[in-house]
Amino acid sequence: MFVKICGITSIDTAQAVVDANADMIGFVFAPSKRQLSTSLAEEIANTLPQTIQKVGVFVDEPLENILSIIERVNLDIVQLHGDESIDYQKRIPIPIIKAFPATTEGLNQANQSSAKYILIDSPPLQSSRGGNGVTFNWNILKDQPFTSKLILAGGLNTENIREAIKTVNPAGVDVSSGVETNGKKDAKKIQQFITNVQRKDVLR
Repeated sequence: MFVKICGITSIDTAQAVVDANADMIGFVFAPSKRQLSTSLAEEIANTLPQTIQKVGVFVDEPLENILSIIERVNLDIVQLHGDESIDYQKRIPIPIIKAFPATTEGLNQANQSSAKYILIDSPPLQSSRGGNGVTFNWNILKDQPFTSKLILAGGLNTENIREAIKTVNPAGVDVSSGVETNGKKDAKKIQQFITNVQRKDVLR
C-alpha cells in the first residue's frame, strides 16, 4: 500500500516526507491555501530522490499549463480534481489520478474512469475541491467494481488510518491536513501516519 503526502510547500517539509519513506509527494498548483508556484515546486523537486513520485494537483487547469509544469517540475503523475474531459486526460503524457467525490454520482463516474488511479474524497465544502480534512462513510466503497487503483482520501489522520484501511483496503492513501499542526505539516505526524499505515495488523 502506498502513501501520498499532499500539500508540500517547503524543502524542509519535503525532506520530512522523504525521511518518513512516503511513496508520493503532492504539489498543489490549484488555488488553495497550500498552493505553491511552479518555481518553488521545481526547487523542491530538485532536492528529491528518484524513489519518491512527484504528483501535481490541478483543477480545470489549461492543458498547456499542465504540460509545461510536467516538464519543469519533472512530475511523475498528474492529479485532476476538476471536470476535465476524457479527451483532455488522453493528452496528458504521464499517469493520472482522477479525483471523485464520495457521492452516488461521483462513484458512478469513478467506475467509468480509465485513469490509472481514482481518488475518492469527501464531497466538496462550498467551492473547495479536496483538502477539506473531513471524512465520509467508508463503507460505501465496499464492493465497488473499480477497475482503476483506488486511493482513499478525506479526513485521514494518525488516529483513523488503521480503521480506514481495514474498511476499504485501498491501493493507496492520501493525506494533507491530517498530518498538520496549526496549519503546517508536522514531521512527527507524517512519520506516525506512515508507521500506522505499514503496521501489519491494519490489513485484512
